[in-house]
Amino acid sequence: MILCQNVVKRYPGGQEALSQVSLRMDEGAMAYLTGHSGAGKSTLLKLISLIERPTRGRITVNGQHLNTLPRRKVPHFRRSIGIIFQDHHLLHDRTVFDNVALPLVILGYRRPEIARRVRAALDKVGLLHKERARPVTLSSGEQQRVGIARAVVHKPAVLLADEPTGNLDPDLSREIMNLFLQFNQVGVTTLIASHDLELITTLGKPILRLEAGRLVETGARPTPRAGAPA
Repeated sequence: MILCQNVVKRYPGGQEALSQVSLRMDEGAMAYLTGHSGAGKSTLLKLISLIERPTRGRITVNGQHLNTLPRRKVPHFRRSIGIIFQDHHLLHDRTVFDNVALPLVILGYRRPEIARRVRAALDKVGLLHKERARPVTLSSGEQQRVGIARAVVHKPAVLLADEPTGNLDPDLSREIMNLFLQFNQVGVTTLIASHDLELITTLGKPILRLEAGRLVETGARPTPRAGAPA
């Protein structure tokens, strides 16, 4: 569950990235976050994942009140979060397997369990046959799928994605979005920031729109009628 109550984020110099944002996503829900460049999408995801903290207001994720969570407990909290960026942040001197395994290594999993989980995650995103490849040899879509596998390998309760299809063509974008739908179908709370309205309005999930740091619209967009262009 994600709950934001009157959240404000103000940066040094007075720039207000978010203003009185309130939203609720129940456990297992999925929604898309949209808005113009600079509307506050990335900032909101950073607050939910505790990369940054709000200036005012209250954020609760999976029953944890983030405002008062001690710094020493942040790593433990992040074990329940999977984060995917537009820039994949892959380690190009490591194999695909090693990139996906990294969160499990940090968490102290044993090697047999790491191998089992990594291969299951790669199989889910269709890249099991690439486990020994280097990221530089992969296409952009494949690199993004490696990033998704790494984000879900520790089975997070919440999955956040910041413009995950921003560098992909329409067919690959739909393929990536369908992966997120599959994760949501098994109970993962999923919030995706995207400017691709043409795509996300066809997927039948609620859309939250930010404008100049304010949440100005919430609600589901209808899927197109049969035979209508997507």
